[in-house]
Amino acid sequence: MARTVKAGLVQTSSTHPGDAEPAVIRDAMIDKTMSLVEGAGEAGVQVLCLQELFYGPYFPAEQETRWYGLTEAIPDGPTTQLMMETARRLGMVLVVPIYEVDGPGVYYNTAAVIDADGRYLGKYRKNHLPHCHPGFWEKFYFRPGNLGYPVFETAVGKIGVYLCYDRHFPEGARCLGLGGAELVFNPSATVAGLSEYLWKLEQPAQAVANGYWVGAINRVGTEAPWGIGEFYGTSYFCDPRGQLVAVASRDRDELLVHDVDLDQIGEVRETWQFFRDRRPESYGPIVEP
Repeated sequence: MARTVKAGLVQTSSTHPGDAEPAVIRDAMIDKTMSLVEGAGEAGVQVLCLQELFYGPYFPAEQETRWYGLTEAIPDGPTTQLMMETARRLGMVLVVPIYEVDGPGVYYNTAAVIDADGRYLGKYRKNHLPHCHPGFWEKFYFRPGNLGYPVFETAVGKIGVYLCYDRHFPEGARCLGLGGAELVFNPSATVAGLSEYLWKLEQPAQAVANGYWVGAINRVGTEAPWGIGEFYGTSYFCDPRGQLVAVASRDRDELLVHDVDLDQIGEVRETWQFFRDRRPESYGPIVEP
């Protein structure tokens, strides 16, 4: 029996300039996103991933502590609880980026994974944090992840998560493959002029190297007052052969839906035996400081 999963990605623009009250932005962004989540439910989507920092602007463009008011504990925080209720009601696996607080002054850029029955399965904490290009200052906000590269057994298959800047590091992508991931989501926030030449290069290469599907999400629009560039959307699904099989628009809020053929993973891996032919005993220099 074929293993085909209807998967979805959500990309959106910010509802307000970044100098608006954070709580106002949060509430408006959640309302906007929930309308797209409901649309995914109507379309029969079985697994859905939201964009990085989905309920706010890309606030690491400034160094202001006011944004810490958007953080919450996982899974007990209100956003995670809302998404757990939504996953249960819609029968949909959800991958939800959350600004996580884990004790006084301890913050992570995190994604919660929720199964189709509403159960919280666990979380991935972003391991690689940028401090590059004016406006991408996450090292001032978050701690590096400390949970490794978990793979989650869900109602639709084995799901992995990589967050934004992580995608530039093939080592973690390989760890997800070795962990059995069939579909890896990468929620991102990245701008034209910085990364666009890599956007459709790196993750298809990781899909090929590891023989899994990739769902890459990018937000859209420009965000005042920072003006760090245009978030260029073009979220996409990439198959295990590295082919972009569905691509969203550059400048519109959008739900991108595609039927993901998980059987293709076995077909590709039987042809390209990259896991069989690994030489881990020779890779020591990769993990040396």
